[in-house]
Amino acid sequence: MTTMEMVGGASSIALVLGLVQLAKILGLKEKYCPFLSLCLGLLVSLGYHFYNHKTWYEAVIIGLVIGLSAMGLYSGTKETVQMLVCKEETEGD
Repeated sequence: MTTMEMVGGASSIALVLGLVQLAKILGLKEKYCPFLSLCLGLLVSLGYHFYNHKTWYEAVIIGLVIGLSAMGLYSGTKETVQMLVCKEETEGD
């Protein structure tokens, strides 16, 4: 794996996360966000498949990694912010 492939993979996670956030702003219910994240990750990986001439199963695995990483990044950030807000409220009392 070359350095540019790693950069492309990392930036595609941010792209998927941004598109999911945009969909939420446009009215998508939060319970459908993980499914959308996986679908977008798989779509990004299809482009990767055709551009780099990788096999289809490599593209599927890369798509799952991108989608699941975007999901984990979102949920991890959300939980951390909630924990910090809760901690600040208890310290304020």
